[in-house]
Parts: sequence; structure tokens; C-alpha cells
Amino acid sequence: MMAKLGHVLIVDDEATIREVLRKYLEADGYRISEAKTGDEGLVLLRTDPPDLVILDIMLPGIDGFEITRLLRGDNHALSSTTGGDIPIILLTARTSELDRISGFELGADDYVVKPFSPRELVARVKAVLRRSGNIAEDDEKPVDAGGLHIDPRAREVRRGGKSILLTAKEFDLLLFLARHPRHVFSREQILNQVWGYEFFGDESTVTVHIRRLREKIEDNPAEPHTILTVWGVGYKFETE
Repeated sequence: MMAKLGHVLIVDDEATIREVLRKYLEADGYRISEAKTGDEGLVLLRTDPPDLVILDIMLPGIDGFEITRLLRGDNHALSSTTGGDIPIILLTARTSELDRISGFELGADDYVVKPFSPRELVARVKAVLRRSGNIAEDDEKPVDAGGLHIDPRAREVRRGGKSILLTAKEFDLLLFLARHPRHVFSREQILNQVWGYEFFGDESTVTVHIRRLREKIEDNPAEPHTILTVWGVGYKFETE
């Protein structure tokens, strides 16, 4: 089971954007709440305050700027309830410098313009949470699982004290799976998480990289014990 990194509230009236962000953030270990209007977002901010909110500016009813103003307002009931320090990433189709300045002056922590890369937004979520101190960021901590020692900073993999030479993408794939032990991912999910939402290629890319990884980390690649195939679904990293 994946460790939960934190709680993220997505407030956006576009269902497709909420779905894409939820998929990416949940795959990375976050708990997600969603709201399609500003009023729904305010209710969730009061009843289940998140560690971070991704907030569309142009919402039905109360807009993202006004919610930001309420969250940061010293004398408003919402800021009193939440503490006023929930990190805010504004998400918008507006591109003018004035809009960006307005968002930051209201107290937003970051500003992302549509269309955007989901992977980049996940990276921004992590960066904002790291700066805010709301979440203990574990991205640079080594992972010890399946008999492997995986060091994200050095980008090194060792087994039994011996180094295993991986390509950059093989390392990214192994680290992603190892960070989510026993969680089954489809090839499409792996492709999106490791290669990126914008990657133009077929899912056989994942199959090839899994095979190469097994050849390097498994005692017997034909009978793997670490990266397992879940037939009809995808792959998982097994720790036992």
C-alpha cells in the first residue's frame, strides 16, 4: 500500500482536468479531494482542510482570486479555520502578467497556465509543499526494497553492495515502482508517470523496459520475484 504524502484539494470546473490531476497525484501517493465550483471548494476547505489546494481562477460563482483572498484574509472565518497558511497553486487559462502578479499579491504560492504538463504540476505540488514545510518530503530519501538500495540523489542502485548499472529511464521506472510497493499499475499508468503525459509512443515501450530491468535486477529474469506481471492488468513491485 502506498504511503500518503498529503491531502490535495483540486477546485476546477473542468471534469477532464480534475480527472487527469487526480490520476497523477494519486499515483504519486497523495489523497485527493475535488470540487467543481468555488462554493463546493469553500465547503471542503472548512470541513476537510487540505495540505495544498490547486485552484482554478475562473470558477462558477465565487472565483479563485476571491477564495485566495478569503484564505489569506486575517479577519475571515475561513482563514481562521484553516490557519490561513494552506499553500495555493492557481491554475488558469489567463496568461497576462497582471493576472500572475494579482495572484501572487493575494498570497498564491505558484501559478500554472493551461494547457499544462501534469507531471510538471505534480513537481510543483511537491516543491510548494517542501517550501511550506507542510509535508516531510521523502523524494530524495533512499529506498530499500526487494533486496535493492535505490539512491535518488546519486541515481545509483545497489544489491548486496554491488552497483547495478541502469539507463536513466530504467532508473526512473524502477524508482517509481519501488516507491509504490505492491501497487499494481497498468502500462498506460506507468507510461504517463515515467515517460510523461506528452509522450508519443505505444505501451510496448513499458514492456521492453520492464524486460531490461528484470535482466539487471532479477536472479532469474524468466521467473522474476521483484517486478511481477499481474496478468490482464499490469506490473507491481514485490518486496517479499
